[in-house]
Amino acid sequence: MSNQKQQKPTLTGQRFKTRKRDEKERFDPTLFQESIVQGLNQSGSDLEAVAKFLDSTGGKLDYRRYAEPLFDILVAGGMLAPGGTLSDDMTRTEFCLFTAPEDLETMQAYAQVFNKLIRRYKYLEKGFEEEIKKLLLFLKGFTESERNKLAMLTGILLANGNISASILNSLYNENLVKEGVSAAFAVKLFKSWIHEKDINSVAASLRKVGMDNRLMELFPANKRSCEHFSKYFTDAGLKELSDFARNQQSIGARKELQKELQEQMARGDPQKEIIAFTKEEMKKANLSEQAMIGIIWTSVMSSVEWNKKEELVCEQAIKLLKQYSLLLKAFTSQGQSELSLLLKIQEYCYDNIHFMKAFQKIVVLLYKADVLSEEAILKWYNDAHVAKGKSVFLEQMKKFVEWLKSAEEESESEEEETD
Repeated sequence: MSNQKQQKPTLTGQRFKTRKRDEKERFDPTLFQESIVQGLNQSGSDLEAVAKFLDSTGGKLDYRRYAEPLFDILVAGGMLAPGGTLSDDMTRTEFCLFTAPEDLETMQAYAQVFNKLIRRYKYLEKGFEEEIKKLLLFLKGFTESERNKLAMLTGILLANGNISASILNSLYNENLVKEGVSAAFAVKLFKSWIHEKDINSVAASLRKVGMDNRLMELFPANKRSCEHFSKYFTDAGLKELSDFARNQQSIGARKELQKELQEQMARGDPQKEIIAFTKEEMKKANLSEQAMIGIIWTSVMSSVEWNKKEELVCEQAIKLLKQYSLLLKAFTSQGQSELSLLLKIQEYCYDNIHFMKAFQKIVVLLYKADVLSEEAILKWYNDAHVAKGKSVFLEQMKKFVEWLKSAEEESESEEEETD
């Protein structure tokens, strides 16, 4: 064995040093801005050329590090200072969103530029969304025309799914709301959004981020009413949006009312007090008796913990409904309200499997308590029922309906004899 020390292997080859000049070009913000501005100036108003330039330049410049300057230049023509004014000491271009013609077609073309850029460089998605949020906070610093273009673009981007509806949070900024900037911006935004899609698509996006119940906040507190919102957006040609907001407010009011009713029942408040409160709230929320009886039914049936055993559930339900028969009676003064209640009972018994056998007993109880009339029950049985559990429930009701019909015939013959 040799005592000689073995030499360690070494790597051979040429070592390349990155030149400082190259590093500077890649990471110097001034050079980055100059490169983007120069490229935009060369492309001019040809947005196809702009998209190609941005696509090829991403391999040479660091978009990841300089996402904010990149989007500032594309939108405003240069770097934006806090508040939305252009920085004086920076290079600018006249070819940007804010200097483009103020029409939907041009804004759609710009949306395509941003769409292609973000699809090519996926890491820009988050930075782009942050940019839009920032631009919305800077709205007061822009001219009316610049705000209109940004609103149209934002609506198109929302319709295309390029950004999340959560960016609308920026519009709830106190100063923007107070000066009416948020509401005016929202008109243009929603118009272009609905033009690209429809109100159902807009509604789904708003619900997804919990914005569906916050549209009233576009106005100052003293103007935050359904009437004002409806008039403002209907006058602006957005009746579908005002109808949606009215419907959302109604849903919100119903949920609050249902919650309050359940709390009153849990406390054991007297039924006369519950009836008085409910009638007042019904008037305030402009709810029909048919809508109200549905809320009351749901509140009553949600006020207890139901037994898991089917044979005991029916007994428990009868006891509970007997207790609240006065409340139910107070809101079934019309035949349509009685039918609404019958349909609610049918759907509830079908959706809650343990109640399938309880349907007939519940209806008979409410008939005896003068909540449901003979006419309403017969109408439901003959042609007003829904498909849910139809065969089961009609079979359950068969004998009782026959009894009602025979009682009706007897009553009619007695009247004839009297005459």
